[in-house]
Amino acid sequence: MSLPISQTRVAILGGGPCGLYAARVLSRAGIAVTVLDKGARPGGLATSHQRGNNWYDMGCHMLHEFDNEIYQDMMALMGDESIPVQLDAKIRWAGSFYRYPLQFQDMIRGIPPATLIHNCLGLFAAQIRSSLVPWTPKNAEEALIMLYGHPLYEFFFKDFTHRYWGIHPSQLSATFITTKMPRLSAVDVIKRALGKIGIKDRSVKAVDSALLDETLHYSRTGAEAMPRHIAKAVTAAGGQIIQNAEVTQLIHNPDTGRVTHVQYHHEGADHTLACDECISTIPIPHLLLRASPPPPDPVLTAASEIRYKPIAIYGLLVKKTKCIDGLYIYYRDRAFHRVGEPKNAGLIVNPPDHTVLIVETTCEIGDPKWNATPDAKDQIFADLELENICHRDDIVETHILHSETGYPLFSLGFEPHLDQLKSWIASISNLQSVGRQGGFTYPNMHSAMRMGAKAADAALKRLTAA
Repeated sequence: MSLPISQTRVAILGGGPCGLYAARVLSRAGIAVTVLDKGARPGGLATSHQRGNNWYDMGCHMLHEFDNEIYQDMMALMGDESIPVQLDAKIRWAGSFYRYPLQFQDMIRGIPPATLIHNCLGLFAAQIRSSLVPWTPKNAEEALIMLYGHPLYEFFFKDFTHRYWGIHPSQLSATFITTKMPRLSAVDVIKRALGKIGIKDRSVKAVDSALLDETLHYSRTGAEAMPRHIAKAVTAAGGQIIQNAEVTQLIHNPDTGRVTHVQYHHEGADHTLACDECISTIPIPHLLLRASPPPPDPVLTAASEIRYKPIAIYGLLVKKTKCIDGLYIYYRDRAFHRVGEPKNAGLIVNPPDHTVLIVETTCEIGDPKWNATPDAKDQIFADLELENICHRDDIVETHILHSETGYPLFSLGFEPHLDQLKSWIASISNLQSVGRQGGFTYPNMHSAMRMGAKAADAALKRLTAA
């Protein structure tokens, strides 16, 4: 027979949106849940950090309304701290600013006529080829060419993708295109037109683009408010959230195929937490490398092949009331790939005649961007000047935020390695690995929370089974 529900214990590793919402669901059901999070505050990548008198987000994190159940729950938790914000994203492209995602009329205006015709002919040829001779792309380069044609790949995607990820598109998996790359709505228009004359799109599919008209939700203290309110609800329901807790061992019994304890380091001491279920949202290779006893050597080898792309966020306090027109802007040929101005979404900035910029960069651990060397900062400040965002003399404070595992890196051939890791995890009956880091995927805020809710439901089903 199962234990009484009040006596069951669930360990959640990682306190980002996925782990926190799993704890929310479990604590409401009366489960004794403990969240172990290595960060100083809840939220993982989807939070803010206070530096001086201001908050700096780890990127751009706002709540969509697409999952109504989670949206309504979050609005009830946040109350008047929630600020509705109209989506206003742009992309700097072809010498001008355009709405993001790129629209058909923008594509016409943004590309010289001869180049536009060349690109459209390339797309037309790619669609005919895919229609007559279907083929499976071997890598991201081939997948992009299949989707958009060779001219548009060369014109728009090749250099930016290489610079963003630090590896050539030919060394990225085609899976990257289907799970990360947003589909250009401009291209969709052309494809629909081709479909009307009988040329159907049988190529690989990219991710659907974001909506043009959409309401997001934010707060006056930045992204930190949402995870803070979830954490507060979890503790109010009897759950426990331990910050600055580094998971050191996942102890399981090979005979029963179950996790029994989690060891973690906190405040200079080692601790052991017994559990009946374990939900992990920490990077999946980190989870495997902490298993005791360790997985078989082939699984450990597979874990070493799973990689993440580090990010360095430059949080700038700028002596200007406003720097950009919009919530955030994507850039294709600068030292940064996105610049956000959360004050435009309602963030309170001190002093009031200043603003905060969130300048996002991809990098490698220990490289100049990661270390914020004088040369790296000089390049970023120079590019900000070239884009007329701000002058370096306007920058009052610079704060660097890091993540070693910012983005899952879908390098060529990663899928069988990931499958091995998932297969080993599936052999442990009371262990789940979910979320952006633990699932090695790209959910947005509400999707990550839904993943957490589903993981909690699966754990509840086992805990209440006879």
